[in-house]
Amino acid sequence: MGTDTRAFREPSVTTAALLISVLGAVVILFLLIMQLKLHAFVALLVTSIITAIVVGIPLSEVIDTVEEGMGGVLGFVAIIVGLGAMFGHVLKVTGAAEKIADTLVEAFGEKRLPWSLGLTGFILAIPVFFDVLLVMLMPLVYSLARKAQVALVGLALPLLAGISAGHSLVPPTPGPVAAAGVLGADLGWVIAMGVLAGIPAVVLSGVFYGRFIARYVDVGVPEDMDGDDDDDSPSTETTPHFGLILTILAVPLVLILGNTVAEAVLEEGTLVAEILALVGDPIVALIIAVLLAFYVLGMKHGLGRDQLQSVASKALAPVGLILLVTGAGGVFGQVLEDSGVGDALETTLGDLGIPVIVLAFIAAALLRIALGSGTVATVTAAAMVAPLLEGGEHSPAMIGAVVVAIGAGATVLSHVNDSGFWLVNRYLGLSEKQTLMTWTAMQTILGLTAFGTVWALSPLL
Repeated sequence: MGTDTRAFREPSVTTAALLISVLGAVVILFLLIMQLKLHAFVALLVTSIITAIVVGIPLSEVIDTVEEGMGGVLGFVAIIVGLGAMFGHVLKVTGAAEKIADTLVEAFGEKRLPWSLGLTGFILAIPVFFDVLLVMLMPLVYSLARKAQVALVGLALPLLAGISAGHSLVPPTPGPVAAAGVLGADLGWVIAMGVLAGIPAVVLSGVFYGRFIARYVDVGVPEDMDGDDDDDSPSTETTPHFGLILTILAVPLVLILGNTVAEAVLEEGTLVAEILALVGDPIVALIIAVLLAFYVLGMKHGLGRDQLQSVASKALAPVGLILLVTGAGGVFGQVLEDSGVGDALETTLGDLGIPVIVLAFIAAALLRIALGSGTVATVTAAAMVAPLLEGGEHSPAMIGAVVVAIGAGATVLSHVNDSGFWLVNRYLGLSEKQTLMTWTAMQTILGLTAFGTVWALSPLL
């Protein structure tokens, strides 16, 4: 295609016009998704192309921008999300996920059930998708609610808070990985910041708020939800041991975090540093974890090669749409970068004194409220914030904190335009008003707490 000259082209419109164009693009995106019911993937592409034309990118370069934005993000994200999906599905079909839940519940005891369920959800949501985990673990909550004779909401909200925090804040789930890919963040720092922000968020929104709201929303187990499990995946002959499961689950996280620590303390170019950099790369770390899970959890407990191949293929089925939306978000980000809007935003925000981490949270929250989809909100907000971080004096830890702030913003105020709202509504047998009082309020407390944590830490980063 020849030499790419777009990076050296001066913006052809004024700062005010650029900012108005960005706001207009977001409005168009809202209308396409909310009013016309267009799929987020198509809506993001259409909005990106319109924005590119409006901000003055030459018509001959618009499609090049689309291709560059799509490929630049997916080269990393597709691999991570695909491997993460396989890893999570192996945990599911081998009974490893249920084993973790049962062991933690037993270890904490009946009086501390909300704490054990919150921890269970947080740990398992890191490798397993939100809706899969919800469907899989809700029967456990039903059983515990009957056995302990406590309000269903008081047990369900801690679990939902844990799942939501793990899903929104900690890689390798799609949202944090996509945002990290767009912003060029170190996944080790994103994991560290996500865990630091997620734990207090789960405690406040799930355990404490769940205990409070259960006094006012006292519902029993919905009769039509008993035995609601149509999963025809193969299962293992025996369940893996808890310690083994936890070890395998920790492998990718330890490798990734180990590389982050090594970069800070070891001299660059040494053999040890290079080895840790290789095995601690998120892609390599997840490949190792998937292979271990296939062999140690799958084959060692009765799954044959054909069954494992089926498990891996089935895990990838729901990933396609996530990747397309993520890639389209990358296109939007590329358009904003090529337009020169980053310099415009940097100048404007510098005058207003708004820290980038606050802007990241607000942008993601507004997109979440308007669009419903946390993933779309995360990717789009990351694309809007990315130009502000380029060339700046932001440490890897700070960029990781910005990713978590985006994830926190994309969690708040889930309501009727979010599929998660209706999923919870169905599984808890709630009215719309009760779902707003429980799920929506819990999500909002979670997002605000997670953001407050990373914001408080940001001066130290």
